[in-house]
This record gives sequence, structure tokens and C-alpha cells, in this order.
Amino acid sequence: MRDRRRITEAALLASVLSGAPSTLHSLFTTRSVKSAARGTLDATRAVGTLLPPGRPALVKGAVAHLGISFAMAELLARTLPEKHPIVWGAAAGLTMGLLNVAVIGRSFPSIRALPIGPQLTDNVAFGVVFATAVDARPQRGDDGCWQASVRGMASALSPSRTAP
Repeated sequence: MRDRRRITEAALLASVLSGAPSTLHSLFTTRSVKSAARGTLDATRAVGTLLPPGRPALVKGAVAHLGISFAMAELLARTLPEKHPIVWGAAAGLTMGLLNVAVIGRSFPSIRALPIGPQLTDNVAFGVVFATAVDARPQRGDDGCWQASVRGMASALSPSRTAP
């Protein structure tokens, strides 16, 4: 059984990073950072339609996205094999995307309006990032899959540091 803390950290990391493919797709197709950011926010709002009363909303979308991410992470944590977990994570992500976006999501106009290819790619990215992070070997002194990096950034930005 995988460590609960690593599952949580990997779920958070995958939840945040998995939107990169659709964001990059939007950036390259629109050639506008503003349009890409709008597309990312629109996708998050669209997920909000899954929660009552079924209207697009940014906060509800973020909550729904985290809920779905943690549910999928729990499923992956229990089922990913030790051999080739990244390949299996990608396959599981694609399967989750087909179910969540192509089947369930098609019943919701805001989700149906999103381009399906980038959304499926986001799901594949979720599976790959989760599988990579949950089984990452901790480095010396690292007590989490991203905690050491966050700690390093925090100390670098600390106001107690004096500039040269």
C-alpha cells in the first residue's frame, strides 16, 4: 500500500500540472496569453456545472476538479502496478478522460463546448504526473515529493535573507 501523504501530495501536484496540455494548446492556437488564461478559467468554470445548481462557476469548478482529482488519485494509488506505473498511469488517465470528458461531460453543455483532444491530454497528464510523483524516490532529507522544493523556494524568498 502506498503512503497516504505521498498519495495526497501526488494528487495535488497532478491536479495542478495536469491542465498544462490544454493551456499550451490554447496558447499555441490563439497565440495569446490572455486567451489561453481565459480558456483555462473557462474550463475550470465548466467543471463547476457538475455541482448543483449546474451553472458554470470558478470556485465550484476548482472544488469539483479537486474532488475528481482526489477520487481518481485514490483509484490510481490502489490499482497502479509497481511495474511500468507511468505507462499504466497514462493509460488510466486516458480511460478516465474518455469516461469523464467524452461520456459524462458530453451531458453538460459547458464541458461539451471544450475541445475534447486537449481535455483528454490533460487526463493523460494527470495519470503520468500522479504515477511519477507517488512512487518518486525521496532524496536525502526530502520528506515529500514536492515539500523540499517548496521549502527551498520559501527560504529563498524569505525577507530575513539579505541581498548581496
